[in-house]
Amino acid sequence: MPKSSAKSLPSLSVRIDLDANARIGPGKIQLLENIQTCGSISAAGRAMEMSYKRAWDLVDEINRICRQAAVERQTGGKNGGGAVLTSFGISLVKRYRKIERNAASAARKELQALRSEIGRKKRAG
Repeated sequence: MPKSSAKSLPSLSVRIDLDANARIGPGKIQLLENIQTCGSISAAGRAMEMSYKRAWDLVDEINRICRQAAVERQTGGKNGGGAVLTSFGISLVKRYRKIERNAASAARKELQALRSEIGRKKRAG
């Protein structure tokens, strides 16, 4: 949904708190999707305008908080290696996007009501 249009609905952002210090949200999921598309952590980070170190730190954090690898580095090969999502990583992205769609669907009526109330001038009474 475009955020710039005055008539568009407010958007819902989903962050899953696994515990006090372990969160999965839209940024980490986008990074995983970029890794799947780009085939490397560095290219995925560049696509999000972040350094390789920041991208790698986020991948490391995802792997740590999930207690299993979502991303696997590949070495060698014609192009010098890269990275791929593991089957768990693919499942994590799919599950997160499904949770996100379900939450947006459940909140749609309230977001529409909120949009219609925002900017409405109160009448003097």
